[in-house]
Amino acid sequence: MESKIKEVLFDWIKTIVIAVILSLAVRTYVAEAKWIPSESMLPTLKVGDHLIIDKLFYKLNGTRGINRGDIVVFNPPESADLNEKVLIKRVIGLPGETISIKGGLVYINGKQLDEPYILEKPNTDFAPFMVPDNELFVMGDNRNNSYDSRFWGPVSLANIIGKAEFRYYPINEIGTLAPKV
Repeated sequence: MESKIKEVLFDWIKTIVIAVILSLAVRTYVAEAKWIPSESMLPTLKVGDHLIIDKLFYKLNGTRGINRGDIVVFNPPESADLNEKVLIKRVIGLPGETISIKGGLVYINGKQLDEPYILEKPNTDFAPFMVPDNELFVMGDNRNNSYDSRFWGPVSLANIIGKAEFRYYPINEIGTLAPKV
């Protein structure tokens, strides 16, 4: 009887240890849940939204996998001087592109960017800036209430954690976060 209890207990412990290891591996290398703490991505993402972040896609595809309009989670550059460990913003400029803002409109290489996802047009201009190799220019959708690349510069591709793919909370807004460009 005692050996049977030990066997069942050992099976339970083994199952729990395997589950914890698998969970940590998935969270570290494949996908992770995050929640939105600020209004910088309004109206696309609201405070309290819960998302699934795909960590594997960019690792497998490198820069080929990053597109304008993607919503990315990243470690902020040191120049941002923030307490936050991670940020979430929309990719606006890719390596080699020149970004500028004039009269409330964003331009990529001199062509106006159609931005149906923003809350309101930016109320300040931004002088032309060429995005360096291996970096991205990111901005929040709430342009007048977002601390982003306009203030602290581009984000190194090495700082990218993953791509926001899916909102699972609130229930009435469950769905994918496909780029809207």
